[in-house]
Amino acid sequence: MAAARRGSASSTALSSVPLQMLLCLSGTYFALYFLATLLMIVYKSQVFSYPQNHLVLDLTLLFLMGILEAAQLYFGTKGNLTEAEAPLATSLMLTVAGSLLSVYFLLWQTLVLWADSILSATLLTFHGLEAVLQVVAIAAFIS
Repeated sequence: MAAARRGSASSTALSSVPLQMLLCLSGTYFALYFLATLLMIVYKSQVFSYPQNHLVLDLTLLFLMGILEAAQLYFGTKGNLTEAEAPLATSLMLTVAGSLLSVYFLLWQTLVLWADSILSATLLTFHGLEAVLQVVAIAAFIS
């Protein structure tokens, strides 16, 4: 149970269980997404004519996305479980950045396979749901 906040006498837990479940599911999905995307980039570089500078760009953005996603999940979990607005707001900003990178891998990657589209659209859906639940949780924590 969460401790009483800001001197109030009630001990109601404001943490969002759906947000916490979605963060866990999203973390698992992202690990699979990262591995699948990395393997598809290797496949595309071997089978298709993949310019070297574009290969470096795609790999760099994928690893940057991994770092952002790890930080987003950390701050999202920390903010939700401690019922703190600042880490959850940080997680929300990182979710937006991750969504932009998802759009890159969905639309603007050098070679976009059908599997890339499905994986990136699913990740974008997770990010959208997380953003909505994070905004709801921040609103609950503030009030």
